[in-house]
Amino acid sequence: MKKRSFLSFSLLALSISISQAQSDTQKVISSLQDKTDHYGAISKKIWDYAEVGYQETKSSALLQAELKKAGFSIESGVAGIPTAFIATYGSGKPVISILAEYDALPGLAQAATPERKVIEGQRAGHACGHHLFGTGSSAAAIAVKDWLKQSGKTGTIKLIGTPAEEGGSGKVYMVRDGIFKDTDVALHWHPGDANAANPSSSLANISGKFRFKGISAHAAAAPERGRSALDGVEAMNDMVNMMREHIPQDTRIHYIITKGGEAPNVVPDFAEVYYYARHKDRSILQNVWKRITKAAEGAALGTETTMELEVIGGVYNLLSVESLASLMYKNLEQVGGFSYTDEEKKFAEKLTESFGASFGSLPKPGSAQQIAPYSAASLLGSASTDVGDVSWVVPTVGMTAATWVPGTAPHSWQAVAAGGTSIGIKGMMVAAKTLALTAIDLYNDPALMKKAKEEWEELRGKNFKYEALLGDRKPALDYRK
Repeated sequence: MKKRSFLSFSLLALSISISQAQSDTQKVISSLQDKTDHYGAISKKIWDYAEVGYQETKSSALLQAELKKAGFSIESGVAGIPTAFIATYGSGKPVISILAEYDALPGLAQAATPERKVIEGQRAGHACGHHLFGTGSSAAAIAVKDWLKQSGKTGTIKLIGTPAEEGGSGKVYMVRDGIFKDTDVALHWHPGDANAANPSSSLANISGKFRFKGISAHAAAAPERGRSALDGVEAMNDMVNMMREHIPQDTRIHYIITKGGEAPNVVPDFAEVYYYARHKDRSILQNVWKRITKAAEGAALGTETTMELEVIGGVYNLLSVESLASLMYKNLEQVGGFSYTDEEKKFAEKLTESFGASFGSLPKPGSAQQIAPYSAASLLGSASTDVGDVSWVVPTVGMTAATWVPGTAPHSWQAVAAGGTSIGIKGMMVAAKTLALTAIDLYNDPALMKKAKEEWEELRGKNFKYEALLGDRKPALDYRK
């Protein structure tokens, strides 16, 4: 009888625990859903600000104000970056940090319309959806804070405001400064054209500006007196483009000439080219970067100019922890996707026309209701992110949400347009709910966190020592100026 009574009591306790967890989940989902308009308005303000990397003054201040109002303590200007901040609530372990981005991309100003319509006087646009990223992550952190307060659980929730993801490597300086040293797990998400939470990796990336200096002269009357800095840039580009044949084929190299002179009849005494190089293996990437640098040195020698290199950014590949990804996926499935209104369908159909026939078969707008199938094998993405550096110093997990019309390319005017509509806001709230539920699961079950850390340590290797790819340089606060 005693054994039966003990078993009955245990089953009753388990049933109550499960029931409480289900109740908490629904409360969190409902609370966030009720605040959709509120968080949508915040994201729209940041969309309107469209501030580029390290210049996100108003965007950062707006998120800090929202978190402070919710009861978080704020530490701003961290890691030597004026627009970086840490918002903290609670005390003790575990410490869960949610990442937030809010920088825009230059040259992509666009109205929230399904046809190309540049906003006059605006030089940037949220073509990667970071206005949604920053707001959605803040919403999730506040929901977790409310749950911690109501449940009486011990633990700390942090919202880490990370500027200049787009080429500025903001998180790298924050990692280097020890911002994540007490974090147990980091959560993040990213806007996209589908709802997914598969394990995934990214490409390591090094970027830099090669500056050539020559001698100016009249291009017609005294060309022999001149030494063209632009010749140095063009010679470098020619050599790098020939080099493509002799590097691993999955390497990516791209560049823009940011300065090429002022007038055709003046031999340019200054020219600048801005390079990115990417590869999944950072050791291969570092070797490729050395060869690019040698091409620049050779170009300067051959054109009798001088060359200076400023490394602007450098990020690791993303380290994927499968146990955390499966947890995130479980919660994403529970939250589910969303459906379009008739007005949103019309917007999506019109926008899709701009993709062009060459795009091939396009996913339908209805796929925003779906969750992409889970795959335990890590998927390699073709982009780069400074979340990669975070993932090598703390177990990290992320997801994507369908904030854009399915088939939309990132870094496009179509992404800017959709991100400024209710479609973007709905996708953002899917992410906010999923992140919040994932954090709560980790607080409730320490075994999940322990398993994730063990898996992460094995992936990282016993002798790993973090060293930033951009060296010991200070944050490139003026890289977008």
